[in-house]
Amino acid sequence: MDSLRLIVGLGNPGAEHLRTRHNAGFWFIDALAQRENARFGIDSKLHAETAKIIIDGRPLWLLKPTTYMNKSGLAVASALRYWKIEPEEMLVAHDDLDLPAGVARLKFDGGHGGQNGLRDIFAHLGHGRFHRMRLGISHPGDKDRVLGWVLGRPSVADEKAMIGAVGDALDVLPLAVSGEFNEAMKQLHTARDSGPGARDS
Repeated sequence: MDSLRLIVGLGNPGAEHLRTRHNAGFWFIDALAQRENARFGIDSKLHAETAKIIIDGRPLWLLKPTTYMNKSGLAVASALRYWKIEPEEMLVAHDDLDLPAGVARLKFDGGHGGQNGLRDIFAHLGHGRFHRMRLGISHPGDKDRVLGWVLGRPSVADEKAMIGAVGDALDVLPLAVSGEFNEAMKQLHTARDSGPGARDS
């Protein structure tokens, strides 16, 4: 399978959104940039902040859309065209209501699960054939509470669990970058088999 050339983090811009559940994709890509000593710069033609890193000798573009979440596809489609990257060479990191806080999972293709950033990427690309890093934020249990839940800050315990999941995701990233997605998936599945907090047990 193709190695990665682009990693996208989904979130909403602005300090007021920084630590919200919906910005888990930004948490991931910011942590990656920090780990690699990379700095983001505004690229207005791509409607995003961008940075470039090298992992295991492979150059990678990092992208944070500066549009709001539900317009993420504009930045993603612009970047793919500009850098001549195929969707299959892209990983999109995003929050996921269907996973518990503290769990990260890799996935390729499939639906958008109601995630508005993914939904807009689908609308721009016409398909979902790209890799995703799903970062669990848990579900409030009542669909009428979902909007406030995703736009709200997690509890202290959930935030700690989510930061742990970002660490798990970063640990397997070199495998994904080189195209070894099955091994990366396997390692993520064993990272927190016992659920949130398993790393500390």
